[in-house]
Amino acid sequence: MKKYVKILMFCGLLFFSCKTEIEHGKTHIDDLPDFTIEEYIPSFEHPGILHNKKSIDRMREIVKNANSDDPAYKTYLLLKEDPLAKSDYEMKGPLKEIMRGADGGTMKIHEPDFQAAFLNALMWIVTQNESHAEKAKEILVKWAETLERIPEHNDAPLLVGFHGFHLAFALEMLSHTYNMSYEDIDKVNTMLRDIFLPYMEDFYVTPAFSNGNWGLAVTIGYMSFAILWNDSEMYKKAINFVLRGNDNGSFPNYIDEETGQCQESGRDQSHTQLGLGMAGGICEIAYKQGNDLYSVYNNLVMKGYEYTAKYNLGYDDIPFKTWTDITGKYSNWTTISADDRGEYRSIYALAYNHYVLRRGLSMPYTQEMLKKHNWLGKYNGDGLDYDVFQFNDVDLN
Repeated sequence: MKKYVKILMFCGLLFFSCKTEIEHGKTHIDDLPDFTIEEYIPSFEHPGILHNKKSIDRMREIVKNANSDDPAYKTYLLLKEDPLAKSDYEMKGPLKEIMRGADGGTMKIHEPDFQAAFLNALMWIVTQNESHAEKAKEILVKWAETLERIPEHNDAPLLVGFHGFHLAFALEMLSHTYNMSYEDIDKVNTMLRDIFLPYMEDFYVTPAFSNGNWGLAVTIGYMSFAILWNDSEMYKKAINFVLRGNDNGSFPNYIDEETGQCQESGRDQSHTQLGLGMAGGICEIAYKQGNDLYSVYNNLVMKGYEYTAKYNLGYDDIPFKTWTDITGKYSNWTTISADDRGEYRSIYALAYNHYVLRRGLSMPYTQEMLKKHNWLGKYNGDGLDYDVFQFNDVDLN
């Protein structure tokens, strides 16, 4: 599946110069008695799936200034050259049904189309070039008019999680910043609700069976739908899953509070970074809605980032313990895995921005990881980084 193409990405422009725009979550779960999910209320700010008006304005300012020494602007230029981010992208689909799996299924058709909708929506909100909005809209509407089903198959939860997020993000941006008709919006919402959502709901009620990145992927898609549809019950259900879920994808089951070891640390480093990237994305989506997931369980997500960054930088003094995961099938590894060690995923600036720039905490290994990779977003080109939706934009001063 890997293309071995290095693609650098801009999407973290929203975080540049964060010292001038430190957002504050309104709800700190650690302060709530027994994690009272009923009190965990989203603001439903729109646009609000990762980006809000402040972050969009900041990204536009970075592009307008065009500072060639600015890593954020450099990353934007690299994004601009990504074929999937271009307004003349030629669709591979649509299809009546889609599947994902070891044999590829329809991945070579549906994945680039959904990623192109996502990236063109991002390019639209940053450049205000309507050709990008039109391309994203074309992809959304044509797929909504054509797609009939996602057949039952092993990877269906991953498909709807990854691409539900992509499609919800694109629709959220267009429906709140562009002249998209109610009819077209309704078509896309119907596709998401009738074809994607049922697999997410099924995942939540099915006994745990997967490694943790699955539950995190489903949740980032589910939470995006909740915000898109102003559905507080869905939103609270997603929060309840990551805080209390009996699944490897809940925060306390994915990250060890003592060391930061992740449930997939003994599996390989690419899946571990994928899971952490999803966890960070979930935290940021919630933060934009006035809720602080970053701080739960004594900054648990931060510990996961630091542990993983340290090992992937080459340090060997890493504690590792064998534990029995929720399913009883995974995380019985006896040593941390060297598979994909050092294969950088640009998940780190998101966490650095929050914990260091917003909160004033210390993340020395995350900082070292960012410095090593010149503070730029980077893709490995195998789809994982598109799935995570990277951020890389920090204040270097």
